Amino acid sequence: MIKRDHYIALKTIVRKETNRIMRIWSQTLLPPLITQTLYFVIFGKFIGSQVRAINGISYMEFIVPGLVMMAVISNAYGNVVASFYGAKFQRNVEEILVSPTPNWVIIAGYVLGGVVRGIVVGFLVFLVSLFFAHPIVTHWWAVILFTLMSSMVFSLAALINGLFARNFDEVAFFQNFILTPFIYLGGVFYSIHSLPIVCQKLSLFNPLVYMVNGFRYGFFGFSDVDPGICVIILVVLTIILGLVNLFLFKKGIGLKN
Repeated sequence: MIKRDHYIALKTIVRKETNRIMRIWSQTLLPPLITQTLYFVIFGKFIGSQVRAINGISYMEFIVPGLVMMAVISNAYGNVVASFYGAKFQRNVEEILVSPTPNWVIIAGYVLGGVVRGIVVGFLVFLVSLFFAHPIVTHWWAVILFTLMSSMVFSLAALINGLFARNFDEVAFFQNFILTPFIYLGGVFYSIHSLPIVCQKLSLFNPLVYMVNGFRYGFFGFSDVDPGICVIILVVLTIILGLVNLFLFKKGIGLKN
């Protein structure tokens, strides 16, 4: 059972994160909506009209799950790394660290904040997609499960980035040079079965492939990767990243400078 004091601390961190998201909505919610709308127009409407259907699904509908998942993970990651590094840069995080709040509560609070933003933006992008396509959700449990797990994985990864970052350039480095390539090579805009065999094998080392395909299974009932394997991969990633965060907090790595 979670102690009452721990619950209050967790609720406070999550509320702070949620208030921050809503207070600066023009920076946290509006830009991703504009970006994803442009993706729908350019890739879906203009280019998609020249692309044949995939497994009987029009290209416009096919990219909807990928673009929604892109919005979920990008915003979950961006929220946590920006918020945590900002608190570290302004030394606000020290107020939490000197309190009796356990490390796991601090980690959970920031991760839940990232999950909230990821879910909100993902839902808004899905609503935008209805102006361009009419996607049908086949398995709601898969949509909900992969949304939660994917946003958790990237929130945990963002926290590690925030811990190690010594300046804003290092915050942006991971997003620009690692996260973005992973997204574009993760099957958002294509089926990995359309790639050469070697590239298909290499794609399986990209965690985004399992998130996008598990999420796409929730919509259309088919996936390039077995949904069960997708769940296992995300569970393993969540456990590993969670343990890494606990270790880093316990050792004070990135916090004692």
